[in-house]
Amino acid sequence: MNSSATAAPLRDDCLQADYLIETPLDPASVAEVMAGEQSSGTFVRVAHETDDLRARSRAVVERVDEIEPLVRPSLPNAWLARQRIAGPWHRARLTLSFPLANIDANLPTLAATVAGNLYDLGEVTGMRLEALRLPAAYRARFELPRHGVAGTRRLSGIATGPLIGTIIKPNVGLSADETAALVRDLCEAGVDFIKDDEVCANPVHAPLAERVRAVMKVVRDYRERTGRTVMVAFNITDELDAMRRHADLVEREGGACVMASINWCGLSAIQALRRTTPLALHAHRNGFGMMSRDPALGIGFQAYQTLWRLAGVDHMHVHGLSGKFAQSDDEVIDSARECATPLAPGVDDTVLPAFSSGQWAGTVPATFAALGGTDLLFMAGGGILAHPDGPAAGVTSIRQAWEAAQAGVPLAEHARTAAELLHALDFFGSRG
Repeated sequence: MNSSATAAPLRDDCLQADYLIETPLDPASVAEVMAGEQSSGTFVRVAHETDDLRARSRAVVERVDEIEPLVRPSLPNAWLARQRIAGPWHRARLTLSFPLANIDANLPTLAATVAGNLYDLGEVTGMRLEALRLPAAYRARFELPRHGVAGTRRLSGIATGPLIGTIIKPNVGLSADETAALVRDLCEAGVDFIKDDEVCANPVHAPLAERVRAVMKVVRDYRERTGRTVMVAFNITDELDAMRRHADLVEREGGACVMASINWCGLSAIQALRRTTPLALHAHRNGFGMMSRDPALGIGFQAYQTLWRLAGVDHMHVHGLSGKFAQSDDEVIDSARECATPLAPGVDDTVLPAFSSGQWAGTVPATFAALGGTDLLFMAGGGILAHPDGPAAGVTSIRQAWEAAQAGVPLAEHARTAAELLHALDFFGSRG
């Protein structure tokens, strides 16, 4: 076992997983329990678990680094209570390496290996999977994004700068024709990207088949008249066969993108969908907070997005700066940077980070300053649709904010000659 702050180099025949654990026991011993539980063994050595088998198949503890303990446990634990084991509650960051031969190119089994029963171990009162690292040859055995950043730019016709997007609002309730009418207004307003809300997939009041046909007629007419392409991400979340049918319809109608609520569809369904559609896959992560918000439990975004990128998605939601959700700005920026980082050396598999939730012109400068680039999808619902001068002014205000940010000019200064931005600052800024 390596007790230094850096794990052993990544070998070609293993993947590495980083964890944060909490336990009243010796963290190094718990790390060994984790390694055995998720590979060749269980809580005791079993028949047929020979030394040769363990050498081939057992996970290896690469490092254990203790950090400050806690005075009380983060999570309840009946096993420890039965053992009458109390604190102090040690915490440690550790790395395990798992033989790839145990897993092969099997995405659900990969997830089960690096997570699985670890969250239920009696020895721990906290368990968090933080990061995954894969050898390049192993990563290449899984799906790649069909489009990613460069392909999305080609499909949308937006060669430079951020893609400016919005969301269909109201979330639900609009008929197919009403949705198409709203999309017409949004196209005329100058957006680059429009997506369905995650709770609007195939409702009775606007069946997806009707909605796709109505919306795509509007999009095609607008493209023929103006030469501009507006990308629409239709929410096709459903069981796999239905998602394939929905994607086929979008493709036949000339669409370029579909969206799915990935946590509820599952890794296998998204992977299978990727293999059967040429469309861009917009990955909506709703429900991720359930897995990530407790600092002692769940999964960090680096590990989370690694699994979904292996399924072949093209866009990943990261929330937005100073938004309406609970994530800190640092977490949002780290998530966006992870999307722009290849999963393995020499593999072009970056995906487009999708910023959303409470975004408007005023959140642009911090977004640009943190990322230092514009390879992103910047989506604003209220920031466009609620602009006091209308949606077109909302889009313009956001474009003006990006112009100012890229030029290094404060928004208030740029707003002196940009009325739409000025009105956005007055209207949204007064709301904190």
